[in-house]
Amino acid sequence: QVHLVESGGGLVQAGESLRLSCAASERAFSSRAMGWFRQAAGKAREFVAVISRSGDNIYYAESVRGRFTISNDNAKNTVYLQMNSLKPEDTAVYYCATIKYGTWREGDYWGQGTQVTVSS
Repeated sequence: QVHLVESGGGLVQAGESLRLSCAASERAFSSRAMGWFRQAAGKAREFVAVISRSGDNIYYAESVRGRFTISNDNAKNTVYLQMNSLKPEDTAVYYCATIKYGTWREGDYWGQGTQVTVSS
């Protein structure tokens, strides 16, 4: 079965950092790539970052490039999202997902999400 469990969200002030973690089941982590998405209140879910299983392919949304870093730990079946210089507009529920085959920015299986709130 595919299981994804996010953690690490919280309330921070603008300029601070958070690190999100996504613990994946063996089947989930064996997928070609995994990514992070987010959904702000009243908005559509959007792509944030993706990493291939090997780590050789990494892509970011323009809005987070240079501030967020995605990484994975194959030994722990875990994907991370290090978020620095957070802004109020980063406030959203963040979701971890396996990436649909043939794409780099479409999620397939999803976690339950973790809330990130950035105050100004």
